[in-house]
Amino acid sequence: MKNIKLQSLLLLLSVYFTACQSDYLDTVPTSTVSTATTFETTDNAKMAINGIARLMVMQQMATQTHCGEGTIKFLHGEYMGENFTRPALASGWYTVMNGTFHENTTSIYAYYPWYYYYMLIGNANTVIANIDNAQGAETEIQFIKAQALTYRAYCYMMLVQFYCYRWIDSNGGTSMTKFMDGLVLRTEENMDVMDIPLSSSGEIYAQIYKDLDEAIGLYEASELEREDVWEPNINVAYATYARAAITRQDYSKAAEMAPKARQGFALMPNADYVSGFSEPNDEWIWGSYGGEDQTLFFYGFHSYMAYDAGTSIIRTYPVCISKTLYDRIPETDVRKGMFLDPGTTAYTTVGGIAASTDLAKSVYATYPTMTSAHTIAAYMSFKFSIGGSIGVGYINHFRSSEMILIEAEARYFNNDITGAQNLLNQLTRDSKRDEAYTCTATGTDLLNEIKFYRAVELWGEGFDWLDKKRYNDPITRLAFGDGGSFGSSAAVNREVGYGNKWTNVTPLIERENNKALE
Repeated sequence: MKNIKLQSLLLLLSVYFTACQSDYLDTVPTSTVSTATTFETTDNAKMAINGIARLMVMQQMATQTHCGEGTIKFLHGEYMGENFTRPALASGWYTVMNGTFHENTTSIYAYYPWYYYYMLIGNANTVIANIDNAQGAETEIQFIKAQALTYRAYCYMMLVQFYCYRWIDSNGGTSMTKFMDGLVLRTEENMDVMDIPLSSSGEIYAQIYKDLDEAIGLYEASELEREDVWEPNINVAYATYARAAITRQDYSKAAEMAPKARQGFALMPNADYVSGFSEPNDEWIWGSYGGEDQTLFFYGFHSYMAYDAGTSIIRTYPVCISKTLYDRIPETDVRKGMFLDPGTTAYTTVGGIAASTDLAKSVYATYPTMTSAHTIAAYMSFKFSIGGSIGVGYINHFRSSEMILIEAEARYFNNDITGAQNLLNQLTRDSKRDEAYTCTATGTDLLNEIKFYRAVELWGEGFDWLDKKRYNDPITRLAFGDGGSFGSSAAVNREVGYGNKWTNVTPLIERENNKALE
């Protein structure tokens, strides 16, 4: 296994969001190794690529909850959604869960995705600008450049979902104001060139497509293969393309790219599905390293999401699926068994805490990595478990399941109803997740079935809120007393126009340092 610590050559070409710091976009390595030395050889440049992989699972901004891609998944993708809940969570978190910060230019929650993804983009830009001059085989240069282009495309694909209106509201990707509904398109190595106006979502998607087309061509030309799951390869480029295309409502492109992305990545068997999502398996197209030697301890994704993590937030505030989604999952579906059915056991209407000691004893016996300090709650999740001590665990970014769902959705909108039905059957019946399932739905019912199985299959992996936004669907949360499982402070509804159409405004620190936005 390749070591991804890379302390001496790790390029932290970071976007520093500190008020009053005019050079917050400087691309200056924090180590003593110069950029020229880093790209002197392809061997060194490989370390720079691994450095970007490491940045995706590092604590940033000196705050516990901001730990790279894991934060994007649970804090931005799940907390604000409809199907994920921590019903007993302290009231201070409701500003996040209820999505009240979209129009706040200084909120850390509103600008963290900006900070994080531009940091990765800065690193990728440096690789792209310098790799052609490295000493080494041409095939290695091609592969490394393709990886950097894939990183950049992935980052812009994520950013456009947070800082631009949903495609249906974008007037074909052209809508934009001076301070929001757009991104600063930075593709040059020199991040000192700060005075750049916002580009529209259409322009951003055009750059994403351009980067991925070039990356795919370079991967093919190099004929090289990656060594580890945390490295981008041609499948990751196809997967990024597919997700970008479905978000842009480019259904032909999504239908083309999704099957290419999952080629060679068979659906995992049920034994793997219920094993904790902390170790890669045959279905994982791309993920982040999560071994004991690189643990974030209390700061990582699994520290906040794994049912058996030894963190206070997990022990006190269990992660739960919403009762409304849980109740819709067929009894024959293996995925339903990954959540706790309280049965006839009474539970509190404040935090869903199960009152039965017998139920708790049963849970502890079934899941021996838990301790008596772990609170037992109705509908709590057992999907994620730690892969070692505290918060250890790999993090998945793309699975072949997602690609099947993307293709099914694309085929539906391309009026290939049989094709969409067959893909849902492949995902659910043929995989044995639910052998009793057969898709016969048509029309709007078929689209709703695709949405439902996205919610079930990808639950907890960072899609809930993002899917609701792109579908232009409102969020409806029900309190315990109304047949749901949300605490009263989180039992809110969010119409599609709420909070700047669920779109973060350009952070104040960008406006203060970018004269084109004055």
